[in-house]
Amino acid sequence: MKRRRTTLFTVTALLAAALTALPAGPAGAEEIEQVKNGTFDTTTAPWWTTSNVTAGLADGGLCADVPGGTTNRWDAAVGQNDITLVKGESYRFTFKAVGTPAGHVVRAIVGLSVSPYDTYFEVSPQLSVSGDAYTYTFTAPADTAQGQVGFQLGGSADPFRFCMDDVSLVGGVPPEVYEPDTGPRVRVNQVAYLPAGPKNATLVTDATQPLPWQLKKADGKTVAHGRTVPRGTDASSGQNVHSIDFGSYRKRVTGLTLVADGETSRPFDIDASAYDRLRRDSLKYYYTQRSGTAIRDDLRPGYARPAGHVDVAPNQGDSAVPCQPGVCDYTLDVTGGWYDAGDHGKYVVNGGISTWELLSTYERALHARTGQRDKLGDGTLAIPESGNKVPDVLDEARWELDFLLRMQVPDGQPLAGMAHHKMHDERWTGLPLLPSDDPQKRELHPPTTEATLNLAATAAQAARLYRPYDRAFATRALAVARKAWTAALAHPEVHADPNDATGGGAYNDTDARDEFYWAAAELYLTTGEKAFERYILNSPIHTADIFVPLGFDWARTAAAGRLDLATVPNRLPGRDKVRQSVLKGADRYLTTLAAQPYGMPYAPDANVYDWGSNAQILNNAVVVATAYDISGASKYRDGALQSMDYLFGRNALNMSYVTGYGEVNSHQQHSRWYAKQLDPSLPGPPDGTLSGGPNSSIQDPYAQSKLQGCVGQFCYIDDIQSWSTNEHTINWNAALARMASFVADQG
Repeated sequence: MKRRRTTLFTVTALLAAALTALPAGPAGAEEIEQVKNGTFDTTTAPWWTTSNVTAGLADGGLCADVPGGTTNRWDAAVGQNDITLVKGESYRFTFKAVGTPAGHVVRAIVGLSVSPYDTYFEVSPQLSVSGDAYTYTFTAPADTAQGQVGFQLGGSADPFRFCMDDVSLVGGVPPEVYEPDTGPRVRVNQVAYLPAGPKNATLVTDATQPLPWQLKKADGKTVAHGRTVPRGTDASSGQNVHSIDFGSYRKRVTGLTLVADGETSRPFDIDASAYDRLRRDSLKYYYTQRSGTAIRDDLRPGYARPAGHVDVAPNQGDSAVPCQPGVCDYTLDVTGGWYDAGDHGKYVVNGGISTWELLSTYERALHARTGQRDKLGDGTLAIPESGNKVPDVLDEARWELDFLLRMQVPDGQPLAGMAHHKMHDERWTGLPLLPSDDPQKRELHPPTTEATLNLAATAAQAARLYRPYDRAFATRALAVARKAWTAALAHPEVHADPNDATGGGAYNDTDARDEFYWAAAELYLTTGEKAFERYILNSPIHTADIFVPLGFDWARTAAAGRLDLATVPNRLPGRDKVRQSVLKGADRYLTTLAAQPYGMPYAPDANVYDWGSNAQILNNAVVVATAYDISGASKYRDGALQSMDYLFGRNALNMSYVTGYGEVNSHQQHSRWYAKQLDPSLPGPPDGTLSGGPNSSIQDPYAQSKLQGCVGQFCYIDDIQSWSTNEHTINWNAALARMASFVADQG
């Protein structure tokens, strides 16, 4: 999710995590101390506190009595201003800190002391639990003489005593070298290969000649063998690699390992059943993302929480949300929907493509030759609506659809029929923070053409899929879609402000032609009307080459229209060319996959991995899978299946990016309530949660402190602080759910 600027003591969107303390190295002659009086020998000056904190000298350090009952971390703080920082300079931030009683989490920050209060680095150790001496290294992203070192102490229900000493911020230190533990050099899909599917692995080795490999059962017996294929240096990782193909072994076995070059892979299965579970888990993810309802422990053990944003203090609620100042003079009931990611915001443009992917997962089951409608039926997800004779995936998508419909501008207002772009907190909140504990004011942001067309497209798709189950809702959805379409035609270039990124991502997009095409396609598929047919045929998007290397996502939605026109039964003139364009796009992705030693249909320009690269891989795989549904050609089925291997461990980091799947998997995604890494009383992400994955831009300070100079696949770290590489989002999980369902159907 595209993000984000944060404030220091007014708000913060970065995260917080207990980190392993490292010993500080000796200061060299060129190292310069920026903190004044960090040893508190005779005074606390020039350190300041907020008015509710009493601080003084004690036991050779500074001790502060922190009140209980505060809401936010920044409600109680100790800090020092006038810190000088130099852009590109590496700094070592060290301090000693203890808390009485033990266990309180504080946030230590380096950033700006003046507007816009950018945070350059932050961590949140759990006092007297994660140690009492801390050392971190980071690189300053900007020049300033108005920096700040601060310790946020608020958010505790009970008072406690905070003591610190030896606070230091030294510039001119060598950057920290981060070495991820990548385990054995044989990289496999740690979850499962299908018995009748392709089976490929990657070996990292210095060897340039073929090497022998063996496939072994848990008892050590060799059941297959062969020789590796040298592939040279892989650009995406900088590694010398070989490929291993053991697809000829087709028996259903658990606990296999692959041995080559003296290394034994992590264990894996040859079995299809894991993907039935993944389909369920990746779709069940949405239940715990719901806003406006309590999450039940009997349906999601370990994830129960109170309803968020339902006008119960400290929430300011979503039932009568006003606009940003100057945007409108009305309020809207925008309760419900899914929280977009690890924050408390709800966005129409991201909600739109997420809903479309879930609805399309169900629609594929209706029309594809291998679709299994019963696997998505009523009772398959065990959600509150199970048992109502409606497929559970439609019930879950309905939770978001109802929110999307509420975001439409009412009749009689300026821009009536348009959709507000997003709705979220006035300012960023910190971590951890349950939705029910969010005290921020909620605001509607201006309507946009893109949001309006997301509403039109998803409402039109809903109108045809819900008609057998709820005719009244289907009729209403189609009416909303038509109104949104008409409003978008009247206002075709109303775009989101790229600077509107306080409290939530901007999700800015300056070209709505792809959204117009998508919305026209969904309206045509539902109504068959000539007006929408003409719009499709006259659109330059209709014949454009849209299956580009990066692939589709919330900002590039033409593929949504093209894929549905190719697969949902219709009488569009020239439809065969539409279907052929999907096959050509899939062929391009297969060519990319074959050229990648790690076997993914993704090779970004200059090896610059995108934010949410894992979802881009999945969406490219969706195109390949759709080509199989259209043609029945096995090369597309095999390519779609092989694309999943990268997500489950056949990658440079040798880890699965899906929580709960694979021996080593992402499980510390950036989130305010799946925040076990920060607060042991909270859960971690649920099984089936996808991490965004490698991101070459490493925008967050924590990733910057660890990953400077990273190559492609190595631009990732599984830590709650790394929101640019390790967030989860509803649209990324939608791509996972769609592909999980496809793979399960092939089993």
